[in-house]
Amino acid sequence: MNTIGIDYLTESIAMDQLAPLLRQITFSAQSFHSGELCQLVAFDENAGYIHIVRSGKVTMTVRNGPPQSITQPSVIFFPRTCPHALVPEGENAELLCAYVDLGAKVGSPLALSLPEAIVLPMDDMSLVKPTLELLFREALQESFGRQAALDRLIEYFLIQMLRHVLAMGQLNGGIFAALADSRLKHAVNAMHERPGHPWSLDELADIAGMSRARFAVNFRETVGVTPLDYLTNWRMSVAQSMLKSGRPIKSVAAAVGYQSQAALARVFAKRLGQAPTEWLKQVEVSVR
Repeated sequence: MNTIGIDYLTESIAMDQLAPLLRQITFSAQSFHSGELCQLVAFDENAGYIHIVRSGKVTMTVRNGPPQSITQPSVIFFPRTCPHALVPEGENAELLCAYVDLGAKVGSPLALSLPEAIVLPMDDMSLVKPTLELLFREALQESFGRQAALDRLIEYFLIQMLRHVLAMGQLNGGIFAALADSRLKHAVNAMHERPGHPWSLDELADIAGMSRARFAVNFRETVGVTPLDYLTNWRMSVAQSMLKSGRPIKSVAAAVGYQSQAALARVFAKRLGQAPTEWLKQVEVSVR
């Protein structure tokens, strides 16, 4: 289990650098439980989760790992699908639970670069406590529009939590490492902002202020893939998000840097194993 506790200060990544990731990839949240947890509950659906433990104690197990006791009010965050279970210790615990989608299903670098499980004690999150209080106040009421209000508040809380994790946590892998690099971040931001631009290795190296060779080596060592492979993965992620939103394939192809629908389809099939139309049909069936 890859679980992190946030108890040390590291270099902060400006939230503006994550803006393209949040803008290009639609993210959402939907609450499904608020109140007492009185028995063991297993969570294994194809989704990310957030569990906000307001009071009481719970034991958490992730996959087949050892049990972990959560003994203080905490936020438990699973950015992507990860089978886990929660069971109350002693008296019933009070929780607010929600499904979350940070774009893991469409290959969002944000969702895929976060740890599998994140546990954040509420005492360490003083700046987001007002939002947590508002969440539980809304959850306890049966006011008009309660569900919609809860879902929007959880989405806002997700952004606040990402700010907190980036400012207080040591996220050394994937795209976070590149965004923390004083030179690589410029090239990464450029790709995120303009996925449709015909980027070349030389142009990206110039933006990073590095030689072509040094840029290629540093990028691969930091992110784990070559710059142009990362660009292709990012384009496919954006394309999937656009297709899910109903954009025509021809329009999507132009938006992510391909001159024709056929060109996009070839790369899409190579990366995802099926054509865009087939992938979209599968997605539509899975959400019914």
